[in-house]
Amino acid sequence: MRLPFIISVLLLSINSIDAASRPNVILIMSDDQGYGELSCHGNPILQTPYLDRLAKESIRLTDFHVAPMCTPTRGQLMTGLDAFRNGAMNVSSGRTLLRPELKTIADLFQAAGYRTGIFGKWHLGDNYPFRPEDRGFQETLWFPSSHINAVPDFWNNDYFEDTYTHNGKKEKYQGYCTDVFFREMAAWIRSPKSSKPFFAYLPLNAPHGPHFVPDQFRRPIEAAIEKNEALVAHLSPAKRKTLVSYLAMCANIDQNIGDLDQVLRNSNLFDNSIVIFLTDNGSTMGPDYFNAGMRGKKVTLWEGGHRVPCFIRWPSGELGPPRDLNDLTHVQDLLPTLTDLCDVPHSIPELDGISLVPRLKDAVKSLPDRMLVIDYSRMPFPGNKKSMYLSQPRKEGAAVLWKRWRWLENRELYDLTTDPLQQNNVAAEHPAVVKAMQAHLDQWWEQLQPTVAVPQRVVIGHSSENPAMLTACEWLDVFVDQQGQVRRGVRRNGTWHLMVDQPGIYEFELRRWPRESGLQLAEGTPSLKVTDGRLAKGVALPIAKAKIGIGSYTKTAAPDSGEESITFSTTLEQGPVELNTWMLDEQGKEICGAYYVYVERQAD
Repeated sequence: MRLPFIISVLLLSINSIDAASRPNVILIMSDDQGYGELSCHGNPILQTPYLDRLAKESIRLTDFHVAPMCTPTRGQLMTGLDAFRNGAMNVSSGRTLLRPELKTIADLFQAAGYRTGIFGKWHLGDNYPFRPEDRGFQETLWFPSSHINAVPDFWNNDYFEDTYTHNGKKEKYQGYCTDVFFREMAAWIRSPKSSKPFFAYLPLNAPHGPHFVPDQFRRPIEAAIEKNEALVAHLSPAKRKTLVSYLAMCANIDQNIGDLDQVLRNSNLFDNSIVIFLTDNGSTMGPDYFNAGMRGKKVTLWEGGHRVPCFIRWPSGELGPPRDLNDLTHVQDLLPTLTDLCDVPHSIPELDGISLVPRLKDAVKSLPDRMLVIDYSRMPFPGNKKSMYLSQPRKEGAAVLWKRWRWLENRELYDLTTDPLQQNNVAAEHPAVVKAMQAHLDQWWEQLQPTVAVPQRVVIGHSSENPAMLTACEWLDVFVDQQGQVRRGVRRNGTWHLMVDQPGIYEFELRRWPRESGLQLAEGTPSLKVTDGRLAKGVALPIAKAKIGIGSYTKTAAPDSGEESITFSTTLEQGPVELNTWMLDEQGKEICGAYYVYVERQAD
């Protein structure tokens, strides 16, 4: 009678042994750190001894590419799919939202028995069903949008002693942001509560601006700059100060890499943990002082915009000796590579990435010949009369990569072998190469174009997030992403594309400032001194009333009794709907949209 029980215990034991033998994964991605911001890549100012050691112990992908800005890279990493296919193609403006029906790498690892955690910058949606807790991560410590101090971030966060979202609740943490994310991840991976292997995702916000950093990391950078004065003599004092802080943030990351390695060794996790380090786009400052022999930086299609470091270390993984691999590789390749290395099954039919495992294990001498497309939805630019609006995705804004060739904007061809700085357009001399790369671009665009601009919709009224805070970050194709813009009172407006989860009465609370600020609608705020800098003053706006439009409902109302918000209530049916808001002066003239809207489905 006890035989079935004994068999089940044996099977459970076998599964536990299998789980214990499977590798752990730690995936680290810094933000705005370029290929050149490592001393092992020749940086003349910054010293990164621990990243250098990681590189020395790793397989190094020397021709590895990402998108030229952060959200597209993150979506491609999570799904193995092109940014224009997965929906997450820009850093704001309703275009960061990863299509909800897609499986993420966290979904796959969780389904395979791994515990999954994220610590840092998600940037693929701030509301249900796009948050990390909705996309396969069980342990979540994160902040919303593109950077700390973005519009949806906790008001006045400044990198030190900040408030983040931990497993669905706002919590304040002691310390500097990068230190916090490393520290909390290290505590989680050492948890004695589970024998399961772990998949830990550590997407850092540093060295993205604002460039706040503990001061002790600046001093060695300043000393190194004094010894390399010729490199920075052309910089203004303000730009030089920014460079110091930017490189100091990289030095802080390096110190944390060293601390993490010590944790892994002390916890007997070092040998059977796959550690991957990459960055999310090219350097923001490389062309100002050192760019590792490349042209371009973040948000450009030249090599400096998207060629980044990628180190893969697995000491017990039988990957062979640490070495350089110069095959053309892409961030989309990491999902199929990691699932193969960890025996994690997936049924995603058509990934854009390929598994690198045969190459990592030296089973093949090169990867299959292929072309890669680099693209992203553009940001506004100075001088454009409609610079508040983002341009639509287009194939003319792409780069096609093939062997040594780079085909940019469907009009310029560069040969990296003879022209690494991409100065000479050789399209006229190589018509066959142009024809082949152009054909690949046309085929790629033909597949994606019909659905590429279709917006993803935040869901309201769902039990997973009710109430919810909507922000101007999700105004479709309108850029309001920074708390500094809210402080300045930028005169912009836009539309939220929503999905009503269930019919009912919904309350909408319109605000210029977020709840935790305690500020009134028409109130300004002085400049604020923070730990490592200053936040701009908030300009007072003459908001006297507000108007709302959602579905067939429109109404204008005066402020609530506390003068902090203007509240509306209406009945909504299930399904898609667009929301518009207008902040008005006493004469009814539009000032801007409501930067913050708190929406709640009322109890039946």
